[in-house]
Amino acid sequence: MCGLATIFAYAPESHLVDPMEMIRIRDAMRSRGPDGEGAWMGAYGRVVMGHRRLSIIDPSPAGAQPMVSADGDATIVFNGEIYNYRTLRKRLEAQGVKFRSGSDTEVVLEMYRREGPAMLASLRGMFALTIWDARRNGLLAARDGLGIKPLYIADDGKTVRIASQVKALLAGGRVDTSPDPAGHAGFFLWGHVPEPHTLYRGIRAMKPGVWEWWSQSGERESGTFFDLGAELRHPQPVAGVDLRAALEDSVAHHLIADVPVGVFLSAGLDSTTLCAMAARQAPGQLRSVTLAFAEFEGTERDEAPLGELAAHHFGSDHTTVRIPGSDFAAQRERILADMDQPSIDGVNVWFVARAAAACGLKVALSGLGGDELFAGYDNFRQIPRLVSLLRPFAAMPSLGRGFRLASASLIRRMAPPKLAGILEYGTSLSDAYLLRRGLFMPWELADVMDPDMARAGLESLAPQLRLAEAAAGMGDAQLAISAMEMQFYMRNQLLRDADWAGMAHSLEIRVPLVDTALLRGVLALHAADKAPSKRDMALCASPALPDPILNRPKTGFSVPVADWLGEPSLRGWARRVHAAAMGTP
Repeated sequence: MCGLATIFAYAPESHLVDPMEMIRIRDAMRSRGPDGEGAWMGAYGRVVMGHRRLSIIDPSPAGAQPMVSADGDATIVFNGEIYNYRTLRKRLEAQGVKFRSGSDTEVVLEMYRREGPAMLASLRGMFALTIWDARRNGLLAARDGLGIKPLYIADDGKTVRIASQVKALLAGGRVDTSPDPAGHAGFFLWGHVPEPHTLYRGIRAMKPGVWEWWSQSGERESGTFFDLGAELRHPQPVAGVDLRAALEDSVAHHLIADVPVGVFLSAGLDSTTLCAMAARQAPGQLRSVTLAFAEFEGTERDEAPLGELAAHHFGSDHTTVRIPGSDFAAQRERILADMDQPSIDGVNVWFVARAAAACGLKVALSGLGGDELFAGYDNFRQIPRLVSLLRPFAAMPSLGRGFRLASASLIRRMAPPKLAGILEYGTSLSDAYLLRRGLFMPWELADVMDPDMARAGLESLAPQLRLAEAAAGMGDAQLAISAMEMQFYMRNQLLRDADWAGMAHSLEIRVPLVDTALLRGVLALHAADKAPSKRDMALCASPALPDPILNRPKTGFSVPVADWLGEPSLRGWARRVHAAAMGTP
């Protein structure tokens, strides 16, 4: 994993770029790439590119970036991994391409030189990239289809600035930092900042599965190479799809590296299934790490005993790290500083990433994505039941709103405040999803932030409309909820937390259950009315999971943040996180 920085003065009347601005942006991402740094300038001072390197594939100097093609007509900075790069390389070699390195970066560069943006659809992996095309005098930027890797853009109409982190762009010192109401309102609504917004009006997140183009003449273009919503709406039946083969194929691809690979091992089905498959494919080589908390020792919430049982069962080289509340207290300010954007989650990932890095790992597999793909959350059962129960109230929207207005203050004193909105928000899958996942509900935002900003932010976010669009046209309730979980919670919370928390410790976190090929295989089973469950996934493990893990009731992975902070709920933690992001006490 790495950090990239690019500045392009694309408008004819724009000033030449400042190389030192790029250096400030690049070096604000030092932890993303402690193994090397690089810089390149072209187009007579109109474009400059920088890179911080975490060496995973071809750690030799030949894989360093920015990487310039042999004839000098294209230059790339790249963050991520392309898991099918060996297959793509063979295809290019058959066309006569001579490679100077063993890196996946050079494969992407050479594919672009031959196919242009069309090559993006062939890439299997997680990535964010920019490519300067000297032939066309323009810049391409792209981000992987599932949004695993972040890419942020600050475009003032004359000069575009692109980086792997929001804080890196801020470090450059030349972006508009006026607040984006939607970013701030979105944080309190969800507990994270929803894409494409950030806290700043001048910075936006690039959409997944999309490429953008800026030419030196000032022209702009964009295109889509992967659309998750369309994939979910139109799953294609494919004969002979085998779930075990699809899972093993994804794990095999995610093990490709020139450094040791480990696995985050909890007591859950996702990580133990990945551990089983990875240990079988790399016998005697796999390392595993379990994070446990002192407060949970000896209780059902303690991950350590079952994690250690799984490690012994599958033969991984295992480490258990148990942390007390005092460790969180000592690291709290650093954790808040490491967050690229504010988040109420990610603390557990930060600690397990620290533990993995302390074991000498640069790469670790995570079971992130399993619940979204295999309907593991309670949401998949509770939300449809709630909507079915309250469907008669859908014809009386004023009644639901009236109940909320009349009962909100009373309910707040004796029950979760969101309960006041149950009749108003419980009659459709998308509204019920907001009720379930929302941190503060829309009607509460004016009480936790500036009311005018809350109003403007909600108008821009239009959360009910966006959720309804994501769920529309799905074949059934399970796919509708998957669509919302993947495009909102997984993308904006889980994947982003994995990125900043892993990169804080120079650790690349790979997610085999968030994979386009696996997704299409699972969706093919949906299309054949054979939608697999989490248990179906777990039964694919060989050797089989230990019975105490396979038949353990789902508990979820919890972190005692509330106990550590003395806060009654995540709402208090959210206020602290937002205050830290804004630099206020």
